[in-house]
Amino acid sequence: MVEQVTSGIKISVETIFEGTFYKNHKLNFAFGYKVTISNQSKSTVQLNARHWTILDALNNTLEVEGDGVIGKKPVLSPGETHTYNSGCILNSPIGAMHGHYRMVNLNNTKPFNVTIPTFRLSAPYALN
Repeated sequence: MVEQVTSGIKISVETIFEGTFYKNHKLNFAFGYKVTISNQSKSTVQLNARHWTILDALNNTLEVEGDGVIGKKPVLSPGETHTYNSGCILNSPIGAMHGHYRMVNLNNTKPFNVTIPTFRLSAPYALN
């Protein structure tokens, strides 16, 4: 698990290798990840958007942006957490992801970014 705190918001990420599958005669590697967002600040915040950079061992890079997370824009009061599961597909057995959430402090309406720390995606049989 990796963790990082930005502006009182703690991001924790756990990953799992889901397996492989063929699509269009190419081997793909499926990974799942669980993100826990904990509000350790004294303000109520809302997650409005996300930005991901997804890298694989073949030097492929994918940038993903969108509203909320898995269709939600969670509001977190001080002390609250929000957990969700998602996943990605890579063309190699090793990769990594990192990014940020765009959040707003609902007490003063100021937007801010929360860093999502880099986490590794690795098939258990892959050697580095």
